[in-house]
Amino acid sequence: MKLNLVPARQGVAWVKQGVHNFRRQPLALMGLFFMFMAAISVVTLVPVLGSALALGLLPAATLGLMAAAREAELGRFPMPSVLASAFRAGRERLNAMLVLGGLYALGFLLIMGLSALMDGGTFAKLYLVGGKMTAEMVESPDFQSAMWLSTLLYLPFSLAFWHAPGLVHWHGISPVKSLFFSLVACWRNKGAMLVYGLTWVAVFALVGTVVTTLAALLGGADLVGTLILPTAMVMAAMFFASVYASFRDSFLFDDEPGPAAP
Repeated sequence: MKLNLVPARQGVAWVKQGVHNFRRQPLALMGLFFMFMAAISVVTLVPVLGSALALGLLPAATLGLMAAAREAELGRFPMPSVLASAFRAGRERLNAMLVLGGLYALGFLLIMGLSALMDGGTFAKLYLVGGKMTAEMVESPDFQSAMWLSTLLYLPFSLAFWHAPGLVHWHGISPVKSLFFSLVACWRNKGAMLVYGLTWVAVFALVGTVVTTLAALLGGADLVGTLILPTAMVMAAMFFASVYASFRDSFLFDDEPGPAAP
């Protein structure tokens, strides 16, 4: 395996590839993203450990969406079973993915724990358990400090896990090494990753503005609420379809990425 350095403009190409993959199989990718969200939501309902279990499953679930994007890119229809790709790859790689999930859960909870030192756990409780966000809460300096600390800590944390599921599943790299290689790849291609992130922010902002404006003109607040959810699902499905493109272009492998043999 070798790191593939790409120019900054490749970040825009990744976004375009995500949109292109979605256009190939829009209903399938939207349906799979809905199943992804539903499965994570159901797991969070488990008493006491629900949030931790959901966090632990995120790398495997993200791998499923990446595999679906790969199927669409190859011109194939991604079946629902593709979401379980990580659980059908043989015991060794399944165990590695579960370890990766455990590391993700522990790391994320650690970040939330550190943020609790700033505001007594208000932000962490809101994020993990849910609840109503009030204006008084948002305006609190302690709450804002916790939010910004979490954001700053989560950025490098998320980059370490960005390519890790694909490296573990498709190429049998150990969880710890996959985190290191993912972080290095994102750093060495930081120009492309920055352009990629900024492009998605611009796309989300533009689409959100257009949808809310049209809905407000045609039907008022009720139509805005009706259109926001499906629009957000479409945009999220496109985003996850682009994650595979960023993984594919960041490394050079002697073997083609493919599911591990059962």
